[in-house]
Amino acid sequence: MIKYSNEKGFIKAKPIKSVDKKKRVNDLPEIAVGVFSHHLYEDVISKFPCEEKGVLSTANTERKVYKLNYKDKEITFFMAGVSGPWVAGDIEELHASGVNKFIIFGNCGVLDSNIEDCSIIIPTKGFRDEGTSYHYIDDDYLIDMNPKYKDKFIEILRKYNFDYTEGYTWTTDAIYRETKDKIKYFKDNGAVCVEMEGTIIAAVCKYLDIDYFTFYYAGDNLDSAVWDERSLSGLSKLDKKKEVMTLALELSRKI
Repeated sequence: MIKYSNEKGFIKAKPIKSVDKKKRVNDLPEIAVGVFSHHLYEDVISKFPCEEKGVLSTANTERKVYKLNYKDKEITFFMAGVSGPWVAGDIEELHASGVNKFIIFGNCGVLDSNIEDCSIIIPTKGFRDEGTSYHYIDDDYLIDMNPKYKDKFIEILRKYNFDYTEGYTWTTDAIYRETKDKIKYFKDNGAVCVEMEGTIIAAVCKYLDIDYFTFYYAGDNLDSAVWDERSLSGLSKLDKKKEVMTLALELSRKI
């Protein structure tokens, strides 16, 4: 039987903020919207006025960062890196370039088959079953999430007739280790979904003392005897997912 606790097998040292702040390389709008889906990313770029402002560069790829005009609101728009270390780096780089508020969203697996495909999940707390967040904050295994903007977002959900679920998320950085025992453990302890970035986003933004909101649209179902892919594929139910993109853009106008 797998045993879980908040005791990690490595030294937890409080991070020390650098005295020297990174020099801003671009004057970006203070609100950023990040999406993990490259299909949604490309769709937005094709629909709205965008000005390329720079790139998020890593060892083997680059992603363009845009200044997006959405209903006369200027927004920093980017494709978020999948995984904790990657999205943490994105937040750090963009914050150094002027961003002080983040809206980041993407797909997740559900641990409750009653949650409808492509419906919205708002995480209220997250299980930190990953390593990155512990380099930013040294708190409990469970982290509070989305302390701001939830009420504004729910207003938008109601306006666009989206079903939603509030609950705990399970953030893991081992994509092939979502085992039956782990699924049962986290579901029994209140988790309704599983993903790879939620608790890292919360920890990094808390460390940097900046505001954020993160949410998910429901994808594959892990609450079954056999894995149910549902709309996990990027092109599956793409029109519905484009509506989810609108939710994030609308929230950016209200915060």
